[in-house]
Amino acid sequence: MLKQGIIQDVRARQVLDSRGTPTVEACVTLENGVQGRGICPSGASTGAYEAVELRDSNSGKYGGYGVQHAITNVNTVIAGELMGKNVLDQQSVDDRMVQLDGTSDKSNLGANALLAVSIAAARAGAAFLGEPLYRYIGGISARRLPIPMMNVLNGGAHAANNLDIQEFMLVPLGAPSFHEGLRWGCEVYRALRGILREKGLSVSLGDEGGFAPDLKNDEEAIELLLQAVETAGYKPGTDFLLALDVAAAGWQNGEEYRMPKRGVSYTPGELVKHWINLCARYPICSLEDPLGEDDWAGWKKLTGELKNIGNYQIVGDDLFVTQAARLRQGAENGCGNAIIIKPNQVGTLSETLQTVRLAKQVGYRVVVSHRSGDTEDAFIADLAVSVNAPFIKTGAPARSERIAKYNRLCAIEEELMYIHS
Repeated sequence: MLKQGIIQDVRARQVLDSRGTPTVEACVTLENGVQGRGICPSGASTGAYEAVELRDSNSGKYGGYGVQHAITNVNTVIAGELMGKNVLDQQSVDDRMVQLDGTSDKSNLGANALLAVSIAAARAGAAFLGEPLYRYIGGISARRLPIPMMNVLNGGAHAANNLDIQEFMLVPLGAPSFHEGLRWGCEVYRALRGILREKGLSVSLGDEGGFAPDLKNDEEAIELLLQAVETAGYKPGTDFLLALDVAAAGWQNGEEYRMPKRGVSYTPGELVKHWINLCARYPICSLEDPLGEDDWAGWKKLTGELKNIGNYQIVGDDLFVTQAARLRQGAENGCGNAIIIKPNQVGTLSETLQTVRLAKQVGYRVVVSHRSGDTEDAFIADLAVSVNAPFIKTGAPARSERIAKYNRLCAIEEELMYIHS
């Protein structure tokens, strides 16, 4: 007689992400033959406090970026401990992997190994019960579709151009539904391509599917987005607001901030003033990582000043790295009011959900996010709905690894509309 939800096998293999870099795919098989799979994404702009991706450092294969060591850890250490456990107890499965790793940053077994197995276990559990993944994770209260934050102009570490700000995003806050917001964003994206071509600018794409032209400055990038919104027939500031991911941790140079591509330098105080001025001039609703990951004083100053002048979302990514301890420190010091959620920054689904719960307790908004090196795995779409996240970042409406998340969200929205009709 088959025992309920018992794990029979855990296996991993090396697959490729959207940059052609190896990553880990895991498969969890139950005694009744049900399987669940999960793939770990990878970031290019990574915070210093993120959990560790285990790489082989063998320059003879994939330039040292192979993940065979992490795969061996799954197929031996992790598999040996998880076989016989009940997959429906996600917390127990994840806790055991964290204990096996035994480090604070997952550097022993690798966060890429742990997360792939954690996602695979969740999918196996959902399949065993015949539930969609978002409902398996979030229960009957999982019913909110996130607003997409669409990265349509790429810079920073995501593109080989002269823009230092990493992401220029469209936020269709005026759309009545997810699928309408997606349509609006696609139409503006198409309009932006036409404008760039008319100006003789490049329409080549960055890592996340956004255009990556060389421009005069960041203001020109913002103006192009506003022009595209109007060309597509929408109103900036009403139908669409803008969001920026600065990734300023990569700008820190001793006691100052120095833009790596343009060479412009700011003191922390000058950079705070720069963002305040930019927000005053343009319909920007969200600033992500506008200061460095250790500049707690700068974060506190900027958060306080922006709160005094408007309802701005000040988002910590490298600052918080999806880890509850750093989020708690930020909340206690008045740094930011929102957090990026990237499961591979912490290592397991259970730890990710713990951070989301804390964010809600301390009044921080949640933005579920992809990574620049992503895959066809649409897990974060289900995750965003499961935690009722207000926003999701999964790139431009281009490239299949980004579109997979949008298509999955459309399917979830259709299912929820049917259930609640």
